[in-house]
Amino acid sequence: MHPPLKRWILRLAWLLAGVTGALLLAAGVGLFLFWQAGRGGSPANAGEPTQSSIPAPVLAARATALAESGVAREGDRQILFGDLHVHTQFSADARVFGLPVLGGELAHPPADACDFARFCSGVDFWSINDHAEGLLSEQWRETKKMIRECNAIAGPPDDPDVVAFLGWEWSQTGIGGPESHYGHRNVILLKTAEDAVPTRPIAASRINVWGLIGGLVAAADPDPTHDYAAYHRTLWNGLTAPACAEGVPVRELPEDCAEVVPTPDLLFEKLDDWGFPSLVIPHGLAWGTTNPPGARFDHQLGPMHDPARQRLLEMYSGHGSSEVWRDIRHVEVGADGDWTCPAPRAGFTPCCWQAGELARKACTDPASSACEADVVQARQDSLGGLPLGDIGTRREGASAEDWGTCGQLEDAFLPSFGYRPKQSAQYGLALETHQENGRFRFGLIGASDNHRARPGSSYKEFGLGAMTDGNRPAPAWTEDREDLRARIILRASGMKRGDSFYYSGGLAAVHTARRDRESIFAALQRRETYGTSGPRIQLWFDLISKDGVRHPMGSEVTLSGVPRFEVRAAGAFVQKPGCPDFVEERLGAEEMTRLCVNECHHPGEVRIPIDRIEIVRIRPGVRPGGDFTSAIEDPWRVIPCSGDPEGCRVVFDDPELTENGQEFVYYVRALQMPTPTINGDPLACERDAGGHCVRAHICRSNGFDQPVPADCIAPTQERAWSSPLFVLREGS
Repeated sequence: MHPPLKRWILRLAWLLAGVTGALLLAAGVGLFLFWQAGRGGSPANAGEPTQSSIPAPVLAARATALAESGVAREGDRQILFGDLHVHTQFSADARVFGLPVLGGELAHPPADACDFARFCSGVDFWSINDHAEGLLSEQWRETKKMIRECNAIAGPPDDPDVVAFLGWEWSQTGIGGPESHYGHRNVILLKTAEDAVPTRPIAASRINVWGLIGGLVAAADPDPTHDYAAYHRTLWNGLTAPACAEGVPVRELPEDCAEVVPTPDLLFEKLDDWGFPSLVIPHGLAWGTTNPPGARFDHQLGPMHDPARQRLLEMYSGHGSSEVWRDIRHVEVGADGDWTCPAPRAGFTPCCWQAGELARKACTDPASSACEADVVQARQDSLGGLPLGDIGTRREGASAEDWGTCGQLEDAFLPSFGYRPKQSAQYGLALETHQENGRFRFGLIGASDNHRARPGSSYKEFGLGAMTDGNRPAPAWTEDREDLRARIILRASGMKRGDSFYYSGGLAAVHTARRDRESIFAALQRRETYGTSGPRIQLWFDLISKDGVRHPMGSEVTLSGVPRFEVRAAGAFVQKPGCPDFVEERLGAEEMTRLCVNECHHPGEVRIPIDRIEIVRIRPGVRPGGDFTSAIEDPWRVIPCSGDPEGCRVVFDDPELTENGQEFVYYVRALQMPTPTINGDPLACERDAGGHCVRAHICRSNGFDQPVPADCIAPTQERAWSSPLFVLREGS
């Protein structure tokens, strides 16, 4: 490309981005991509997994260690841990942050995820979930092939070392506002054979904003040795793929067309058309980066909910917790659709309000009417930002640290960034409408949402740039530069404050008699599953009826008399440094360094004690706009544990159930004693005498293979959340 023309296109893209945000930026970038796409390169290479499995004695020792817990329930059920949300370089956002210009690790193909699950994290099951938006047909074929290879290595199908599930992510964002927003969902398939899975993934949109932004970033790289040909070819193929015709049965569509449906009901119809067993798992719904202010579950029931497939909710991930309901508002939306800035509430300050406070600090006379006018105008101006992510935190002369904790929950465990409370698990469990399918009965799980092909990345709190999705620092050459290229990189490197809200991720756990694919999938379907914030905590939560029958977590139970509940929990094993010997023997020293960063799941023999059990009780049936605060009792009860490393067992009942005649929902949290955690105190605030945050300290990555900076670590109480028990009194 002629240099002046290239500079003009880049400058135009930058100006567009400054006016209207990432969507227009992407449109400008598209001009550049059309010039660059012909450079060649291979867009689809899933790689080859290591042709070796975990030694049988290692698997046996793991099972024995779990079974010998002091609180393990008698019977044939065992606990398996997995990660049902993993991205590789086949996802556009993962490709962007792997680019050399952003200090990325370069390619992490799907085969890396197989090796990482088997040798580094040692999970029992995992799934691949690259974004369908921009996932090429040849990449889908490569993904299917790699998943089959990963399972073929695993040993006997009835007793594999690791089970790899096939899937994708349907990633929808309502650009038109909350009423058109449904969020992101992972599709998990039971089978992997060619005749038992869809020919193509189903996307929510043809727009691949992250991929286009990556093209702009690549164009700004001053290093001529970096070859982005494969990246540009991938984008070009995605942009030019023909769209699938509407109204045609899925088996009659061409293999290479791009299949798109914009709403969940149409996604369910497509999956029904295929007829293959599948789960659809919503996730990250309280995360402000991809969910607009005002996003809510209210319109996601009825035809937008399939209770046979949407059995689970990914409540916690490396993008934070979406558990709790809080009556907070980032903006107020009037009947005419206009936005206004709400006043702060206990534990929450809207960023538009903080914009006014920053304007006040800049006033020569803070008490003057002119200053007050500046404050009001600053609050209103801050509402004009892109309604995703770090809303309102763009003000000349103000650093990211100056915004303090605005827009963030201050009294919650590892919360999602820019929290959206009406898409929290508690809100969803309390909500009811008059429609058919008018209730959510979600089981709860955790996952990583890792974008570096590292399923189960939470086994140790290390590797800020490798085991979390925190954005790496911009290249050194941008630090003291004001030119266009430096500004592009700094803009595309990601939200500054958001880096403090990336965590090492969570896990899903299932209770199952066997460790084969069908048994794990069946446990997920019946909601006999729970989530953890990363550690492999053991948890059992049962209702014991008067005839002695146990109903495990996830059950719907109708009973007479007072319900009796039992909770058993044991903390995770303290991790030993490094990796077990078999990892280097089978993976190799070089791969152990590149992929595991020389740290693996390596449990010792001593458990972290459980500190307490918290019980949450929810009275469902609240209509949209109703009183959610009184319907959600969190915590309803708190029961301390003795601190015995072997675990904690508690029993409780609820006499109110027989008096009320209403369905109650119960779930429990098992909290470990405090341990060091990445971003355990996300913004590490300096506070004044009244406890108000006057300045935040943002966690910065120092490279994917470097130790975590000390100021990015703080103690937290890691935890496990059970799936709920849904209990109704007989005859009510």
